[in-house]
Amino acid sequence: MPPAASASAIVAETASGYHHLKIRGYSSLKAIPSGQHLTSGPFTVGGHRWRILYYPNGDRAESAGHVSVFLFLDENVAKEVRARFQFGFKAEKRGLFFLKKGKPAAGTSTDAQTFASHGSWGYTKFVHWSALEKSKHLKRDSFTIRCDISVVQRVRIQGTIQEAALKFVNVPPSDLNQHLSGLLITRRGADVVFEAGGETFAAHRCVLAARSPVFSAELFGSMMEGSSTGTNDLVRIHGMEAQVFKALLCFVYTDSLPEMGKEEEDAMCQHLLVAADTYNMERMKLICEDKLCKYINVGTVVNILSLAELHHCPGLKSACIHFLSSPANLRAAMASDGFEHLSATCPSVVKELIAISSAP
Repeated sequence: MPPAASASAIVAETASGYHHLKIRGYSSLKAIPSGQHLTSGPFTVGGHRWRILYYPNGDRAESAGHVSVFLFLDENVAKEVRARFQFGFKAEKRGLFFLKKGKPAAGTSTDAQTFASHGSWGYTKFVHWSALEKSKHLKRDSFTIRCDISVVQRVRIQGTIQEAALKFVNVPPSDLNQHLSGLLITRRGADVVFEAGGETFAAHRCVLAARSPVFSAELFGSMMEGSSTGTNDLVRIHGMEAQVFKALLCFVYTDSLPEMGKEEEDAMCQHLLVAADTYNMERMKLICEDKLCKYINVGTVVNILSLAELHHCPGLKSACIHFLSSPANLRAAMASDGFEHLSATCPSVVKELIAISSAP
């Protein structure tokens, strides 16, 4: 019998991204005193909100005559965030050229750093003025900094692998969703009936209550006391189409959305996002947000942005704002029919867009 051999691994799961910061009017900004910085717009990587701090004349007296750059965690966090980052220049046609950087801020390296709430790490002597002014990166008094970030989301240990051990038992993957889906399809044991869009749907109170605090309150809360007439009580759902409620039930029982054609997914996900928000089903809401990010274009961005603002979807809103950071996209959106509705329902968002359009 061969000797038993085993192996394990420590795996750091990461999420990566980058941000471009355009500096226009470089020579004018050099007049800003050492220690004073300008701040980039916010961006999200690894589920956290970041900004770049740009010091035109160094972050301290010792670094005067240099550009200093720092990565800043722009939020309060209960647990410190580990992230690896690197600053460089974005070249116009030849990809990315990373500088051989000057002396970094204390402790900064290409290793992952620990960011506390509103903490920052970076380079106090990123590049000297003279070196930048002689380089190919400064054109027409402008240049672009790129910051690449890799956020460590969690560290896990892959279990020991018995490479030569005999395996006598094979455990199949979970099929709980198939069993629950069977209950929904066969209606076996159903004790409540919903009416939505002129159609009826039989379901199970306990399953619905376990998946949604809103369903729990509606089906078992004080509002239901004394109103039960036995099994299969009828609950009317107002303002929701039958196919939307059917898809909602599918997610309740299987934790996944039904298959949708590309031609209907955009509109369906908008309706399902509203339904998920109504019934406080956060995972379903995030899935809809993620899908809708793929459908942002000049014709849809105003409606999707309004939906994101009204239903508290920060990720989807950020995706819309990112799309509208292009002046051409912003002009087209502001000229669309839906912009008037956005102005009436979400005036604060319109102010943000106006600020973007007036930015230098």
